Amino acid sequence: MAAALAVGVAALATGCGGADGGTGGSAAGARDGGNAGFPVAVTDCDGRETTFSAAPRKIVTSNASSLEMLLRLGAGDRVVGTGFPPGKGTLPPELDAQAQRVPVLGKSVIPKEKLLGSGADLYIDTFASMGNMGGAAAAPTEEEFAAAGIKHVYLASTACAPRKKVPQRDLSAVEGDIRRLGQVTGTSQRALQLVAEMEKKVSGVRKAIADVPASKRPSYFFFDFDAGTKQPVAVCNRQVAHAVLTEAGARNVFADCAGDFKPVSWEDVVDKDPDWIQLGVRNRGSAAANEKAFDEAEQFLKGFAGTAGLRAVKEGKFLRIGSEQTTIAGVGNADTVRRIAETLYPDRLGEAAAAAR
Repeated sequence: MAAALAVGVAALATGCGGADGGTGGSAAGARDGGNAGFPVAVTDCDGRETTFSAAPRKIVTSNASSLEMLLRLGAGDRVVGTGFPPGKGTLPPELDAQAQRVPVLGKSVIPKEKLLGSGADLYIDTFASMGNMGGAAAAPTEEEFAAAGIKHVYLASTACAPRKKVPQRDLSAVEGDIRRLGQVTGTSQRALQLVAEMEKKVSGVRKAIADVPASKRPSYFFFDFDAGTKQPVAVCNRQVAHAVLTEAGARNVFADCAGDFKPVSWEDVVDKDPDWIQLGVRNRGSAAANEKAFDEAEQFLKGFAGTAGLRAVKEGKFLRIGSEQTTIAGVGNADTVRRIAETLYPDRLGEAAAAAR
């Protein structure tokens, strides 16, 4: 992954250097529709700018993360294609039907020729290169994007974060991505609303657990069941999930791992002996199918000799929260923070909710 990141990072066009990254057309000043709030310039990790004189009309998204952001911003009608499409039922009901109508240009990474021939004027990429998520084809060069009339931007919270020198401890990078896409698409008012709603949810958790010392917070392992059980994959401290866990008051047992994901051994997990384990299952398309997958993940941990003796396994301290809303950047990250915190601190969060009523 690191090598793939290096290939694409030279041309990243999103605000990786800070929480916002916009250098023109402030979020507060942008207005939905028309060209109000433009021009807008967004910077890449190295400070290079991409300028928009007007909102794009045809957008391609690399995966469900950026697609969901656009749908929530009200710009979904401009999406003309996506890669890594969301499974049916993966997104909230109010977004799912619209998401299913978006043309699928690639079930995983979009082939280079399809992307360049899509007619898009903007490509929003969640990753740092086409090969970063297992694509065999090379990514288009920035010259090829320009020749096709496609501006190329990335989500800072996922494409830039792995190469930063500090962990993601909060959702500021995700919120920055939402604000930037609002600026670029002329939907800043909606973006500000979404971010405010996220902040309200997370700030309530922060307040409820503020006096819990870091050393007293429960240790936590995100078990990516779908990544395979032969060798577990750790969520490292540059991944969005680490920010989610940290904000929820959990101590990621692999917080010392710099990067996004890293293969580890079951011996490593046993050595950490987490207080809680999240059963990271990807959406199967229905509640019944999801529960079956959660059951399978739990039964594996209980039946596998290497994990059967873990404290969390013996005490049944499992969280059944899907992978997507934990590891993929989006508005739903704030809801996951709340769900985890309510499980780890039921008394504190219950009291906070009662006080707010």
